[in-house]
Amino acid sequence: MKLKALIGDREEELVIKFQDGRVSAEVGGRVYDLEVREPQPGGYLFFLNTDVHECLVSERATSKDAFAVSVRGHSYEVTIVDPKRLRSGQNSDRHHHGLAQILAPMPGKIVRVQTEAGAAVEKGAGVVVVEAMKMQNEMKSPRAGVVVSINVKPGDTVNAGDVLAVIE
Repeated sequence: MKLKALIGDREEELVIKFQDGRVSAEVGGRVYDLEVREPQPGGYLFFLNTDVHECLVSERATSKDAFAVSVRGHSYEVTIVDPKRLRSGQNSDRHHHGLAQILAPMPGKIVRVQTEAGAAVEKGAGVVVVEAMKMQNEMKSPRAGVVVSINVKPGDTVNAGDVLAVIE
């Protein structure tokens, strides 16, 4: 699962994989192979080699994606940003300026590319079609702009969170 986390004023990319009761977490390019236990709601124990770290997490009332996280005596304000929500436009205020990435919502295969780099697109215009679980999903531009890059071609296999195209 690919996510972005806003930690204070820093933005970090997170890649989390669950396998055989273990968690592999990549944070800012560093990879951690952990065993995780939840002895109480919002309380976690992370086992990293021979070290044990206690982590307390509480959801903020201001947003279901905002958390207060305490680890090793330090507290952090963390906001999780789901790439699928960025793609879908539910969080469209993030796309008004700068670059907007169109991300794969789940693993799948590219069926069709509907535009090319340099082309002007309107908000909601189809850019790429991804087939996943025998269904075709049209990835649409989150805003009007110019296609900066198309990072896939028909037949390519993609993972959830992969950047399919960039709109400026």
